[in-house]
Amino acid sequence: MELVGSEAAALQASRVLAHFREQGQPVIHVQHVALSPTATFFLPGTPGVEINSAVAPVGDELVVVKHRPNAFRDTQLKQVLDGLSPDELVVAGMMTQMCIDTTVRAASDYGFAVTLVGDACATRDLEFNGSIAAATDVQTAYLAALDGSFATVVSAEDFILRNLSAAEAGLA
Repeated sequence: MELVGSEAAALQASRVLAHFREQGQPVIHVQHVALSPTATFFLPGTPGVEINSAVAPVGDELVVVKHRPNAFRDTQLKQVLDGLSPDELVVAGMMTQMCIDTTVRAASDYGFAVTLVGDACATRDLEFNGSIAAATDVQTAYLAALDGSFATVVSAEDFILRNLSAAEAGLA
């Protein structure tokens, strides 16, 4: 499925991912694989199901496979995170109004502090009753709705700078 700004978002996600790897922090990838017989994308064995090469797993980084928008539903993600006891979850990915929104809200409901890297997410134009909502408007609306209530929304640059500063101060 083509998304507006997906390449730019993947680049920002790649920067955050590189930062985690440099800091030796755990990384968990989530891959959506459709099982529904009516699905038109995320189909097993097709290029659309593959993780973008800009953020592909390396080494023994865990890949959680999900079949629904919520990365916690019917997966081992919650158990894995409980075992890691993270201070914060940092989320990036595609599609903001679907998988990102659903997963961030679920993580918040489970009590995790969530940081959402807004410019490392992308979405698409949406249509409802003959009206089109531009992807930029969808992105803005969803990030605004999540920020403060379910997550802290930041840019990749701000996230990296904040965490470099904390690491340099001996706080991370």
